[in-house]
Amino acid sequence: MTDDHRTQYEEALRTRWHDALVAARGGADGPDPLPYADNLLTRWAEPQRKYHTTAHLAAVLDRIDTLAGHAADADAVRLAAWFHDAVYRPDRSENEERSAVLAERALPEAGVPDAVTGEVARLVRLTVTHDPATGDTNGEVLCDADLAILAAPPKEYGEYAAQVREEYGFVPDEAFREGRAAVLRQLLGLPQLFRTPYGMREWEPKARQNLLTELELLTH
Repeated sequence: MTDDHRTQYEEALRTRWHDALVAARGGADGPDPLPYADNLLTRWAEPQRKYHTTAHLAAVLDRIDTLAGHAADADAVRLAAWFHDAVYRPDRSENEERSAVLAERALPEAGVPDAVTGEVARLVRLTVTHDPATGDTNGEVLCDADLAILAAPPKEYGEYAAQVREEYGFVPDEAFREGRAAVLRQLLGLPQLFRTPYGMREWEPKARQNLLTELELLTH
């Protein structure tokens, strides 16, 4: 990506943050949204990230736009997408909790009402399990948007799997294969990967095929 394209890409993301934050304020005044966007974009560009990058953030936001009609509060879901991997260290287990705490600290300062802030933090914590309760339409949209990479075309899915491996480069090959295979089996054992009608219809079959293919490559 050239510097000009990168600048345009980041400007588009800043605009999306601005629009979601202003909508979440419900018309109330607040500080300039853009410094908050810049802080988050810096986090999403950290060098340890290979998959969990601004490209992943943009993809999740795109998928939320696709699913927005299913959500009770699509702007809260969009803010949750910005925060859901804002803290990301592959060697740590508390990333989602730390990301949620970051949202709880930043959003009230940015003028977001407490109820919306609480919902954003709840949604971020939900990405630990990707298991929203029945009727949790905000949770269903965020989790489906986050997992939609599993339904990517085979080449793109392969790139995703390689990027995940790169993020866990500190883990020896055999241990990684065992751990990744366990994750894939756990996903395949779920009654359904996706909860929105669109996700179930458009993404579920492709995702299961990709997971089965990766599992076979890892274990044979």
